[in-house]
Amino acid sequence: MKLSPVVAQLRDRVPFFARRIFGGIDWEALEDSAKLATPCAYVIVGDSDAERNKYQSLVAQDVTDQFDVVVVLDAPNGQDLERIDDVHMVRSLLSLALVGWKPMPDFDPIEFVGGQLILQNRSRIVYRFSYLTEFQLGRGDAAGPAENWGDVVRDELPRLEGIKFELDAIDPMADKNLKYPGPDGRIEITINQEFTSE
Repeated sequence: MKLSPVVAQLRDRVPFFARRIFGGIDWEALEDSAKLATPCAYVIVGDSDAERNKYQSLVAQDVTDQFDVVVVLDAPNGQDLERIDDVHMVRSLLSLALVGWKPMPDFDPIEFVGGQLILQNRSRIVYRFSYLTEFQLGRGDAAGPAENWGDVVRDELPRLEGIKFELDAIDPMADKNLKYPGPDGRIEITINQEFTSE
């Protein structure tokens, strides 16, 4: 999933960070390279897990994408209670901005997974809040764009213009003089169905 919509949502909806919200792949790399004024937050890409395919004739897999919001807060020495209150307040602000929001059109609403203390020292506290969202890999709408190789192959098939159905019936319609109880080689019923290109 794209992180940029999440970063934009947090910048717009959580003024507490004064727009000091950035995205990245790895917290350790960001920690060394981006020393921002506090409070600040980093949106970090997480794991992506897929369920097995649901069908035999097409691809439809439920995929869970996870991401973390790592927040860095001031932590004046000796004020542990205020630190705990700040973490709770930030979790509430993040929940108001993210939980239940769809980051992209085909994704499910974001869910809160949990939190974890990463670092605590005399000057700052770093806390990770984890979230997830799900989507289906495989086209859910026949008019939508291809999402996997199976979709591409089906898109390249010629349009179905019609169906012709011929029935060589068995008893009681079979000709007893040819073969009994049938089928006797004669077509008793023919159905033609042509499809319009609407």
